[in-house]
Amino acid sequence: MVTKRSLTKRLMEAEERKSCGNGKFGSYGGRFVPETLIACLNGLEDEFNSALRDTAFQEELATALRDYVGRETPLYFAQRLTDHYKNHNGEGPEIYLKREDLNHSGAHKINNAIAQAMLAKRMDLKSIVTATGAGQHGVATAAACAKLSLECTILMGSLDMERQSSNVVLMNLLGAKVKVVEGNFKDACSEAFREWVGNLHTSYYLAGTAVGPHPCPTMVREFQSIIGKETRKQAMEKWGGKPDVLVACVGTGSNALGLFHEFLKDEDVRLIGVEGGGSGIDSGRHSATLVTGEVGVYHGAMSYLMQDDEGQIVGAHSIAVGLECPGVSPELSFLKEIGRAEFYTVTDQDAVNAYKRLCRLEGIFPALEASHALAFLDKLCPTLPNGTKVVVNISGRGDKDASTVFKYELDSMGRSASAN
Repeated sequence: MVTKRSLTKRLMEAEERKSCGNGKFGSYGGRFVPETLIACLNGLEDEFNSALRDTAFQEELATALRDYVGRETPLYFAQRLTDHYKNHNGEGPEIYLKREDLNHSGAHKINNAIAQAMLAKRMDLKSIVTATGAGQHGVATAAACAKLSLECTILMGSLDMERQSSNVVLMNLLGAKVKVVEGNFKDACSEAFREWVGNLHTSYYLAGTAVGPHPCPTMVREFQSIIGKETRKQAMEKWGGKPDVLVACVGTGSNALGLFHEFLKDEDVRLIGVEGGGSGIDSGRHSATLVTGEVGVYHGAMSYLMQDDEGQIVGAHSIAVGLECPGVSPELSFLKEIGRAEFYTVTDQDAVNAYKRLCRLEGIFPALEASHALAFLDKLCPTLPNGTKVVVNISGRGDKDASTVFKYELDSMGRSASAN
């Protein structure tokens, strides 16, 4: 049994180990990379730590987040969604939405992209390389590079390009060079790493996910942590306290950690991550890395992975492209191990229902990724005391997913007709 005292102690120990430079969260994280990359990663870590202490850099970043990204984003009270979940006595939790969908480029990804692009420029590196799945990180990176006059190369899986064609158009309009890689996000990531390794002294790999070798996961989490910091401040302003429950979708973990990290030591605040259940866990077509995965090493770090009995990586599936990753954040892996965060799944159908529900009740188009967090409210809300303050992270806007939802509904109607 993990007591509150032992939980806090393990969190503090993990922070202490990380500050010593090994990038480990318990047994997770680290650097499982070729020797040729160690010096480069050490240099990146040194520059990152220096930037955190540099007042001028922090002021420049704060200005960019305010004037370019559009922060702070609202903590919106969803009155009609709250009413939807009230019981027959008119009681239920109060639901608030952290509106990361209102950021420039339409998602939380720009928080990290603009910060790392500034870091690359500080290091006098003029060429950025990255990979994207749903395209939101790609659009954010392309926008940041356009603003800062940096060359931008984005690798994207062929399957994802078909599903997220509107974001491909935006990346091109922003001046990025978009390269197609056969397969999906995990294949694009592997190819982006290879491209970066071939140009270590002239290019910068701009990680958008909370995975990879240290310091990449820590950097992404740090630059996304503004989400939780704002949430704490806004909650105090709105009701004079903290949220009771935080809910976020989990692909690799960047938006979840962005919301959660500020509250890790507030043990009276529940942290709930929601993964893609796809067609159902028993079907094998899902992206439930933390719920069903096993520990292994992938893309340079140890974490929970989707793998077969021989340790080979298996493909992930979700209607939300941004959740289709076979690996997950080392930090989230650690939070699962010590019991600080809870992880659950919802199906594709659940996510589509939640997408449509928020459109109709609040006039907000959530990304299908964020719709997974919204869908979990069906299970969560009936278990909560009246007046519980729940914050759901709306990690991105769902214009990009409208055609996917429409097609899914048509296909569902076709299956129903065939069954009858």
